Amino acid sequence: MAGSNPKGRTVMEVGADGVAVISIINPPVNSLSLDVLYSLRESYDQALRRNDVKAIVLTGAKGKFSGGFDIGSFGGFQEGKLPPSKPGFMSVEVLTDTVEAARKPSVAAIDGIALGGGLELAMVCHARISTSSAQLGLPELQLGLIPGSGGTQRLPRLVGLSKALEMMLMSKPVKGEEAHSLGLVDAIVSPDVLVNTARRWALDILELKRPWIPSLYKNDKIEPLGEAREILKFARTQARKQAPNLEHPIVCIDVIEEGIVSGPRAGLWKETKAFQGLLHSDTCKSLVHIFFAIRGTSKVPGITDQGLVPRRIRKVAILGGGLMGSGIAAALILSNYPVILKEVNEKFLQAANLQSRVKKGKMTTEKFEKTLSLLKGVLDYESFRDVDMVIEAVIENISLKQQIFADLEKYCPPHCILASNTSSIDLNLIGEKTKSHDRIIGAHFFSPAHVMPLLEIVRTEKTSPQVIVDLLDVGKNIKKTPVVVGNCTGFAVNRMFFPYTQAALLLVEHGADVYQIDKAITKFGMPMGPFRMCDLVGFGVVMATGMQFFENFPERTYKSMLILLMQEDKRAGETTRKGFYMYDEKLKPGPDPDIKKFIQKAREISGVNVDPKLMKLSDKDIVEMMLFPMVNEACRVYAEGIAVKATDLDIASVMGMGFPPYRGGIMFWADYLGSKYVCSRLEEWSNTYGNFFKPCTFLAQRAAKGARLSSPSEQAKSRL
Repeated sequence: MAGSNPKGRTVMEVGADGVAVISIINPPVNSLSLDVLYSLRESYDQALRRNDVKAIVLTGAKGKFSGGFDIGSFGGFQEGKLPPSKPGFMSVEVLTDTVEAARKPSVAAIDGIALGGGLELAMVCHARISTSSAQLGLPELQLGLIPGSGGTQRLPRLVGLSKALEMMLMSKPVKGEEAHSLGLVDAIVSPDVLVNTARRWALDILELKRPWIPSLYKNDKIEPLGEAREILKFARTQARKQAPNLEHPIVCIDVIEEGIVSGPRAGLWKETKAFQGLLHSDTCKSLVHIFFAIRGTSKVPGITDQGLVPRRIRKVAILGGGLMGSGIAAALILSNYPVILKEVNEKFLQAANLQSRVKKGKMTTEKFEKTLSLLKGVLDYESFRDVDMVIEAVIENISLKQQIFADLEKYCPPHCILASNTSSIDLNLIGEKTKSHDRIIGAHFFSPAHVMPLLEIVRTEKTSPQVIVDLLDVGKNIKKTPVVVGNCTGFAVNRMFFPYTQAALLLVEHGADVYQIDKAITKFGMPMGPFRMCDLVGFGVVMATGMQFFENFPERTYKSMLILLMQEDKRAGETTRKGFYMYDEKLKPGPDPDIKKFIQKAREISGVNVDPKLMKLSDKDIVEMMLFPMVNEACRVYAEGIAVKATDLDIASVMGMGFPPYRGGIMFWADYLGSKYVCSRLEEWSNTYGNFFKPCTFLAQRAAKGARLSSPSEQAKSRL
């Protein structure tokens, strides 16, 4: 962790021109640890005392200005293991009263990144010179925080209120060129002349050839008070609409308003107080946990610590040109992998929306044509003879997949990785008719594959560590977050997610309301409720996936006839405009009163009596009865070693299932509630409604000890 690195420091060199260049040194991103801040203040004090120093240039070592305050130290502050810094130490004492108020001008020379506290430090300088490729932004809201070192006060004064709100509330960084057009930086230069240009600017400011106005007191970009209040009011409405469960976006807007109404100094102190409060919030703890859990996914004990180097994947073949196959192809060609696609379906390939990127200005026509030229459609296996990896993405049919893998073994070179995009079928079954078990692996993408961030990498007991390392590298290159899991029906994501629909069907058959369940679940933060999700993916997929679980986990599967009865009435979900909801021409869902008759019939077949208690469930009870079975299944997946780290299950739940990241993932959330509480609720429902709710052994044992589901040492390791 950068925060515990005693080498985090600044160094100062004074040139013959009288300009002191102060460089931040704290690899890898020159983060602003407490060591760095103390050193920065000392360097400034020295520069201000020295008569041979006329002006100051602030920069970062090795092409990176600063990635901001060291996130690794947040946990220490939250848990009381690190002494809290004095309120306003960084924001007021170091940045405002030392750097910005210095009687010698400072210019920031920005290359690489200036994010969070890094940009806040640059903004207190009297000018900013940047390279065109530098990234500047205030992404603190992604961690449940607000900018805490003057960002809420200075950014609006440099770029205007509307743009500042967008950059902060959406954690949206800008590149150097845009930063220049906004007024956030004063000039764009190439990296080789960056520091020398900044030196000249600093001397020009000293000689009053350029304006010398502290950012905190610039007012030309701030709208008149009435107009500013209207902009802030609109921002509040949008924030409440888009993130109703989150407090910190509203806090950010309140702090910005304080600076506009009561003056920037008052705004700074309100910002400091608000930042300290948010640092200890559950939201911040959850989002910081997710930040480090994502980093930890690429570390797989026994695999990535063996010194294996990823082999170069020069060409990839994909089988199946449907929605998934085309999406995977798009993800690969967008990252410059040549791809051959067997069974091309033009309609689905267009669905990958490469053309829309051109229309939106995200891709030039030249880049579009070059990207598309990496893709070649084929009808047979002849072109597979020189590929390094094949990804099979056909329908979930065991015998079809077995035949494909037997064919691949004949046509592909001996080193070729044989991957399947299956979402639930045991890989040992898929590879049953081959001899190449060491190179068979699961590469489970989520739809749409070129957009969704998760890649579930499934290893069998025979998969070679080299193949895992190779696929991890491909995942990184195509900008996916990988989670390496073991082989079983449903793997990690679909196994954890299966009880979601099951619980919903059980609750409805016992008396709960379809639409109340969906409302309660979306209010909790899931992207959609279970019934809306069934309609979206289609009843055929729901039934096919369900069959895998009925066959493999019959003792804890709730058997409902409801979806089958609806299918018999030619309902299939959104595609037929009738499912649990009715859909208009624009596919906008609305409740369907006919659902009640299907539910009544399903109850009669199952022999279920309506439970009056379930007709009056609170939202809290609905959420717990829906999600605790998922926690229970996650515990099984963890106990069986399908997931090596509980943090991997947190990432799988957030990126694969849409579990709200601000709740920290499925295991983290369960630990927040307490294993005892989760287990006792499941036992209570199990006694009334059967084995579907029965706590697994692992959960029961943890609850008996009052222990966490994931060990603290594992969480600490993920931060290293």
